[in-house]
Amino acid sequence: MERESLLATLIVILGGLVLQLLAAWPSRRLDESPSRTLEVLRWFALWWPFATALTVAAWLCGWALSQPDPVPGHVSGVIFVVATPFLIIGGRALLRAAWSLCRSSQGLGIATVGFFRPRIVVAPELEQVLDERALRAALAHERTHILHRDPLRIWLAQFVTDLQWPWDAAQRRFTDWLAVLEVARDDEARAGGIDGADLAAAVLGSVRYQVRLSGSAATLIGRPEALPGRIARLLEPLPVGAAAPAIETPYVALSCALMLVWLCAIALGLVCGQPLIEKLLALNVH
Repeated sequence: MERESLLATLIVILGGLVLQLLAAWPSRRLDESPSRTLEVLRWFALWWPFATALTVAAWLCGWALSQPDPVPGHVSGVIFVVATPFLIIGGRALLRAAWSLCRSSQGLGIATVGFFRPRIVVAPELEQVLDERALRAALAHERTHILHRDPLRIWLAQFVTDLQWPWDAAQRRFTDWLAVLEVARDDEARAGGIDGADLAAAVLGSVRYQVRLSGSAATLIGRPEALPGRIARLLEPLPVGAAAPAIETPYVALSCALMLVWLCAIALGLVCGQPLIEKLLALNVH
């Protein structure tokens, strides 16, 4: 069997198995943290199952480097049957990600769209609903989304969450992150001089606009029950520490740590991957 084909199959099986097992892991509550810190923590919680699956994939890549091409010996056809459920989940995630790219921005009240050149779109009807101060607050909030390239981050987070389907815990991590993302952007806009009451008026105006447009309840993004808490928070004084600079160091540190872990995983796979692969999948590979 070709080495690359076997490698891809093993990555789907073992990586998918690890991802599914970790996807069901419940996340602990972190609601007492400052909004920007909480955003970082929930972002890490969202990605750690996928990062662990990539570590398994790196280990398998190291194992593949020690194997000839094609790999001699007999490989049971059962592994292709085992890989089928994980391929279905991956295919579903890819289709949903592609479909989200095709959706039009029409029907949105105010939003930031675009991955590499994000821009703000505002429905003309919403401009008529919001007063000048509320509209300025809404635009300031959306500009913070542009600063952090949040449309691309949300798209990637949704894709990773779909790879962990059908576990409710994975979807809950995603919606929790979306909710705290909005709170963090609210705080950032307020730290830039926007009044919280104006931003609250903008949020409520956007919700009312979407309700009239769709005929059903709308809560922007995140959990439905998070909207009242968000409004109440906007009407309170800006929390201490909310005006601190955006936290970038944890993302850089984690990226460097993951690169080191993946390099170590490749080295381990190269040195001792073959015996473990034979034991795990009963492959007669020599």
